[in-house]
Amino acid sequence: MRALKPGDPPFVGGYRLLGRLGAGGMGVVYLARSTGGALVALKVIRAEYASDHDFRARFRREAEAAAGLGGRWVVPVTAAAPQDREPWLATAFVPGPSLAEAVALHGPLPDRTVRALGARLAEALTEVHAAGLVHRDVKPGNVLLALDGPRLIDFGIARSTGATALTASDVVIGSPGYLSPEQARAQGGDIGPPSDIFSLGCVLAYAATGRRPFGVGTPAAVIFRTVHEEPDLDSVPWALVPLLSRCLAKDPSARPTAPEVRAALAGEGEGEGDGDGEDDWLPSELPRLIAERSATVLALPDPAPGTFVQAPEGPGLSRRRLLTLGSAAGVVAAGGGVAAWAASRSPARNAGATGSGQLRRYVIGVHADLTGRDKAVGRAQERAVRLAVEQFNSRPRDGRTFDLALKVLDDAGVAERAGEVAGSFVADQRVYAVIGPTGTTLTQGVVARYEKALLPLVTVSSGSDLYSTTTTRALFQLRPDEDTLSTGFISYLTHTEKSRRTALIDDRAASRTSWQIVRDLATFPPSNGTTTTHVVPADSQDFDTVAAAVLADKAQAVVYGGSSPHRAARCARALEQAGFRGTRMAPEPVLEAAFLSEAGPAAEGWVICATYVDPAELPAAAGFVTAYRKRFGVRTVERFAVEAYDALNFVAQGLRDLGSDGVERGAMVRRLRASTYKGLAKTVRFDAVTDEFHWANGLFLYRVQNGTPHFLGRYDQLEKA
Repeated sequence: MRALKPGDPPFVGGYRLLGRLGAGGMGVVYLARSTGGALVALKVIRAEYASDHDFRARFRREAEAAAGLGGRWVVPVTAAAPQDREPWLATAFVPGPSLAEAVALHGPLPDRTVRALGARLAEALTEVHAAGLVHRDVKPGNVLLALDGPRLIDFGIARSTGATALTASDVVIGSPGYLSPEQARAQGGDIGPPSDIFSLGCVLAYAATGRRPFGVGTPAAVIFRTVHEEPDLDSVPWALVPLLSRCLAKDPSARPTAPEVRAALAGEGEGEGDGDGEDDWLPSELPRLIAERSATVLALPDPAPGTFVQAPEGPGLSRRRLLTLGSAAGVVAAGGGVAAWAASRSPARNAGATGSGQLRRYVIGVHADLTGRDKAVGRAQERAVRLAVEQFNSRPRDGRTFDLALKVLDDAGVAERAGEVAGSFVADQRVYAVIGPTGTTLTQGVVARYEKALLPLVTVSSGSDLYSTTTTRALFQLRPDEDTLSTGFISYLTHTEKSRRTALIDDRAASRTSWQIVRDLATFPPSNGTTTTHVVPADSQDFDTVAAAVLADKAQAVVYGGSSPHRAARCARALEQAGFRGTRMAPEPVLEAAFLSEAGPAAEGWVICATYVDPAELPAAAGFVTAYRKRFGVRTVERFAVEAYDALNFVAQGLRDLGSDGVERGAMVRRLRASTYKGLAKTVRFDAVTDEFHWANGLFLYRVQNGTPHFLGRYDQLEKA
């Protein structure tokens, strides 16, 4: 939970607001107390959505229907005001952990618990569907675990399937990894009760294994696998596999109904209404967590008018109790956004002091690949961070209240070793933030270690979206996901080259990457023109046929969607030989030495969309470039070096803003997420609603000239033709 902001009202509908549980695209969810003392989760919808007449009407209908839900395993609406300028609704507050948190803390649930969980959630969905509702966001974060059974929350009340401003065509509503194929395709008219059953199958597979059945990665990658690939059920207990396979059928008509799922899972305390086994349906560690959390939440004070709630402190509240409290409160957040309470003050908060008369010292970790496949990028980032620390510590002491120190650990580009490096940083209480990983070892397990300790992890070169900010707070990805690269293509071909006929080359060797780029440009054609798609099979090297088709289409521009510099070079040569003279574009992975050397003259003029800058072309970075070259004896500043330099100064700004008494890991997480830092490469800031990095600041274009990539600038700041 976070403190109320100055702009938050003290009351909504007679409820006293105590704090923020979370915020999403549609609104804010508060923890509130009624005049009778009951705690509620109160969701307030933003006025811009409420101005849509159709949305408001649907909100009213669904709130009324949900208020009539009487099932044991749903959290119903207790009050609502759909007529207010900012509509709101209140639900009973359940201070239990979410299923997502329970699995993250204690691992997969035992078979008997999964069966009881599934049967009771199916019973909840039976009630929801009978009321004419479709949940549309069944996921572990929307399942609370109570002593007597689960509770399904946030069941689509403020989500519309109509063509309103909220749910326009081609907008996916739901959570990747748990949404159905029909949701993934944004087929709003086809989303019905079977969609919830698919999501339930995903939830039960996750509960039983600790893994999502369609894997992790960027949302686009997970959506692609959901639509086109079979689920991974290898670790699911064999007795559950037949049922989950039916729930996860691509065809909605092939899935069982909620009552059929309930009947299939009946047993082990799931008799027809007898309620046996409810008190011991959870493994032993979870009831203790629920009891601890309940006592903490119910002891919350009622703030005096004009004050804001802060995380309580005192000897009776341990660090773990405050940290774990956040997820139970946050799972009811609008749009799924989760924010943790601040950690209690660390007993070691003064450990950074180095002695009388000396400045306090804070250690920053560098989690790098220095000897593996990506050692060049890792070395560049380690050097840049080291330079930033040296420059920081050389400033006059009258304007500086602390020193910085570095701890550098090498994971050699090996995932197992990356986990060990993360564990070492987490265990070292002197470390207040970590920059990295610099290579490709940003895995779910690595992020989970940093997340559990609330140790800020700041990465500038990883494009992985293993965790969105709805499920992690400590990961700060200061680079756009590669799925956003298509924005650079669309902007350039609309404003600079003004292509009315664009050919898209779908290289199936990069199935997910190419699929996403082609899908985006086909959905939003540059210059509102037309696009044609030409497929190159993964096992084919034939780009000549595609090049001939591009000419036959009279295309003005070509966008290559693949990620292989070798295959891109083949494509470039084929287009050159066919006589194509229009604009040619490709995504960042193509911009390697192999593409330039293998394509030769055919690479000339290609425009590449990337997420890093050339600091030598930035006037603001001239001092950094000079210092870096002199300090490390190099002529060229490598990619992602200046971004790492910015990352260190971003962290230093957070330490400075917290002051001498407020520096701790949990406080750093909150401070950094609320910070804006104007770096040399880009401005680092996070969206006030989603808490995600403002990615528009981080997309850049290069053009190959005389065999060398030349930096053009930020994609949306180029001179318009």
